[in-house]
Amino acid sequence: MGRSYGDVCLNPGGTLWMTAGLDHLIAFDDVSGRLVCEAGVLLRDIQRLAIPRGWILPVTPGTQMVTVGGAIANDVHGKNHHVLGSFGDHLISLTLLRTDGQVLHCGPGELPDWFAATVGGLGLTGVIVQAEIQLRRVAGPWLDTETMAYAGLEAFFELADASEADWEHTVSWIDCLAGGQGRGLFMRANPVDAGPRPLPRARRLTMPFVPPVSLVNRLSLRPFNLAYFHLNQWKAGRALAHYESFFYPLDNLSQWNRMYGPRGFYQYQSVVPREAGLDAVREMLAAIAQSGDGSFLAVLKTFGNRQAPGMLSFARPGVTLALDFPNHGDRTHRLFERLDAIVQAAGGRIYAAKDARMPRALFESGYPRLAEFQKYRDPGISSGLSRRLMGN
Repeated sequence: MGRSYGDVCLNPGGTLWMTAGLDHLIAFDDVSGRLVCEAGVLLRDIQRLAIPRGWILPVTPGTQMVTVGGAIANDVHGKNHHVLGSFGDHLISLTLLRTDGQVLHCGPGELPDWFAATVGGLGLTGVIVQAEIQLRRVAGPWLDTETMAYAGLEAFFELADASEADWEHTVSWIDCLAGGQGRGLFMRANPVDAGPRPLPRARRLTMPFVPPVSLVNRLSLRPFNLAYFHLNQWKAGRALAHYESFFYPLDNLSQWNRMYGPRGFYQYQSVVPREAGLDAVREMLAAIAQSGDGSFLAVLKTFGNRQAPGMLSFARPGVTLALDFPNHGDRTHRLFERLDAIVQAAGGRIYAAKDARMPRALFESGYPRLAEFQKYRDPGISSGLSRRLMGN
């Protein structure tokens, strides 16, 4: 769908294949929950087909407006990694078309090396044309949720650890301008059988124009974050939520990226090992607060102790911090250089699916299976990202 924030889905000066037309649902077994579909099918359409029939995608990212092929190629994760891992953990098989005409059918039990290279492989092993996905049982579209305010990163980690056993979905909004200690809102949820009840009325808003300057700036950030924290602190507690509002809040604001103005924005998402997580996140938040720049959309969450299904999968045991920054040119890049140094020193990595500027050295150190992955590249495929980070 072209929704990656960086250049993983771009090919400047070359041919770009749009696969959204491969949008057929081929077969669905509502007894086993197995779905066969083409790679251009939207996650939204799978959810709306499957949930009324008692099934749901086990893992989805923060928007459902992405394709199955994109979800595989970036091995997307959600708010439940500690329970169900990443998207690739629920693939039974996939079909890969190489530019030399070769068609490969691979999965965990068939050509597993090709499968591991393609899951999280950034679209560089061939064109994913079809997939078989194992859905999971669900009672309905509702979630039992709880929101809690916290002060200090130690409190965040205590809540995350205490929630792992009994809560499937955990995530936190954090005020990135509150300094190295941090304060935020911890949200957790479980699927629940809420019985028949009316669905919430869809409220689809649109950012109607691109303002001449970013609405996310030094004047607006601090009061917005302060107001957001205190409003949601007041509303904290248990609630019943529809899956779309909990999983995909930004989908309710179409063209939300326009708020960043004509120069756009960068997203910076890192993951660092758990043993280094507290110090590294504290250091990153302190650097962001000192810079004066920041994010409305700052997400902090933990990943479970699971082995990734793909050679270049992003999710790994540890803690991940994701933030959007308005593009202020050199000033923004100086902040990123500071954050890069913190991530590299902690033994972490940057999410390539959302990257447009990470240094090649950080990519190579963060993805130790890169040399192994290169053997499975399709020589007829490259991208802006592959040329920037892999040389071809």
